Amino acid sequence: MSLEPIKPPRPQNVNSLEEQATKFDELVKLLRTRSSWDAKQTSESIASLSIEEVYEMIEAIHSKNDEELKKELGDLMLHIYMQAMFAEERGAFKIADVFDSISNKLISRLPSVFSSEPVSDEKELMKKWEQLKQKEGRDSALSDVPKSVPALLRAERLQIKASRVGFDWDNKSDVWKKVDEELSELKEALNESQERKEEEFGDFLFSLVNIARYENIVPEEALMKANNKFLNRFRYIESKAKEQNLDIKNMSLDQMDKLWNQAKLKGIK
Repeated sequence: MSLEPIKPPRPQNVNSLEEQATKFDELVKLLRTRSSWDAKQTSESIASLSIEEVYEMIEAIHSKNDEELKKELGDLMLHIYMQAMFAEERGAFKIADVFDSISNKLISRLPSVFSSEPVSDEKELMKKWEQLKQKEGRDSALSDVPKSVPALLRAERLQIKASRVGFDWDNKSDVWKKVDEELSELKEALNESQERKEEEFGDFLFSLVNIARYENIVPEEALMKANNKFLNRFRYIESKAKEQNLDIKNMSLDQMDKLWNQAKLKGIK
């Protein structure tokens, strides 16, 4: 037997944040009972999809497309809300508890904001933040860096966390010395086993992340931009080849390189 049609909950033109939240709550719960796809989802089944939504949000930020960003924030919010809904269904917690938890955490970890305790600068603020986390029962300053994040991002987060408890280089020149040292070791390892080559390549990448950190570069975002630049310039080669009725598979490297340099001159990124 088919279900009777049902109208979306609440009027479409609600204005207040409270009204919008109530409308959203009703809508998601309705989907859970009326949509066959939503009904069969679990915390685990949408976890990887949530990662995709985060990257789509980041892409919208980098493209400076506010309209797209609004949509992607909504998609991400839906995933967050669904996870809270799954938790409520298994009797763990409610969405209100999530808001309460993050509010309490911010207040407890930022006494300089909510009390008269002075903090001289951002570095000291972050150091105190880490100290308060340790008091909450963390067994390591690095324990809250997820294993599931991309390796480049994880390297940066591990280094930042370690630096907040004083484990860091004294100055930038020492970091560059480490980069040179790791590059030399990598070159030497190229004649050794695959395992050794991978180990030294990893160490070299890790040292480059340190340099990025000292230069206020986010390595994950820098590599993302480099990937996009490569993609856009390669597409330029494909486009020009098509205009000239050429099969890119049959083009020489010199021909492709000439088009690549054209893309560079045009400022294609």
